[in-house]
Amino acid sequence: MAKSKLMKIDEALDLINNDDEIAIGGMSLHRNPMAIAVAIAKSNKNDLTLVDREPGLAFDLLTVSGRVRRIRAAMVTFEHFGIAPGFRRMVESGEVEFIEDVCEGVMAGLRAGGAYGLPFMPSAIALDSDLVLLNVKRGGIWRVIRDPFNDQDLVVVKAIRPDVALVHVHRADERGDFELYGPKYEDLLKIQAARRVIITAEEVVNEDYFREHPERLALPGFLVTAVVHSPKGAWPTSMYGYYRADYDVIKKYFDSVKAGLSVEKVLEVFAYG
Repeated sequence: MAKSKLMKIDEALDLINNDDEIAIGGMSLHRNPMAIAVAIAKSNKNDLTLVDREPGLAFDLLTVSGRVRRIRAAMVTFEHFGIAPGFRRMVESGEVEFIEDVCEGVMAGLRAGGAYGLPFMPSAIALDSDLVLLNVKRGGIWRVIRDPFNDQDLVVVKAIRPDVALVHVHRADERGDFELYGPKYEDLLKIQAARRVIITAEEVVNEDYFREHPERLALPGFLVTAVVHSPKGAWPTSMYGYYRADYDVIKKYFDSVKAGLSVEKVLEVFAYG
């Protein structure tokens, strides 16, 4: 029998180091790994980097928690609430470095780093975008090269290979095999690209579950480092098939951050989930 990867959330935190780059699962206000995000916000981790395409509440909480030094994202919003408040505060104050990307850029980087194992990926990023000049000049994520087939310029994106991916799933066994249904966003790519993967799961099932239902296996457990049993681990964001987003709590969070309350006060919003 394979060694169990089941851990308590505090044990899983030991897999995250200072200076790590972290990819967070879910999107906007849906299926965020909130339980472990709250745990990181309360921890002594520092100088983290966050990377995502369209992040939401977990990403914003970590940004405002003071644990993050740099963020890379295409769009950081809270749906009808507007721009994510922690992101806005920390970027405008200069407390975190913001690398502005586009959806195609993050997707190309994750595809290269995860699904294809390539050092970079050609993209459909428009050459006339101001971000091309900005990110090429900055260096490290985009470059303009010559297409060898038609002799035209195109943008290529360096592979994204996060140190850690944090993803909340529906069911997992102790070996790390997991089920993820409904919208998957870029989460499978993040898991494939990351050096270490921590999944939090609504349910932990025995390993016979995936033998009996192989079609429900999203990715095999050898890609996963740790499994944390975390019922309602996405709350107050939604979990497809389990619960809807708690917009009242999300509004309290939004207002607390926008009002400039301390991280300790902001975290109290999540105390009664």
